[in-house]
Amino acid sequence: MIDRTELWIVIVALGLGSFGLRFVFLGLVGDRPLPEWLTRHLRYTAVAVLPALVMPLVVWPSATEGETDPVRLTAAGVTLAAAYFIKNVILSMLLGGLVLAGGAYWFG
Repeated sequence: MIDRTELWIVIVALGLGSFGLRFVFLGLVGDRPLPEWLTRHLRYTAVAVLPALVMPLVVWPSATEGETDPVRLTAAGVTLAAAYFIKNVILSMLLGGLVLAGGAYWFG
């Protein structure tokens, strides 16, 4: 159990960090034009967030108490392969979800 003071320190620090990150782009940059190389790199930010959120759930899932699960790895592999070849995010996620549900059903 985390101490209440420590919890509030973390919450306030995360709030300040989040505000600072947004202020850099909205407050300091505003509507000034950004260099082409920076806008190109910023386009990949949203694409990088989802794998960063999902990766710990695939490699160290809490459902298996942190043990790597072949079903989850297979589902992630199918999702990546489908995304690469089909180039459709929704269809890739659906295929990965089907593999995960089917694998959980068949292998427990």
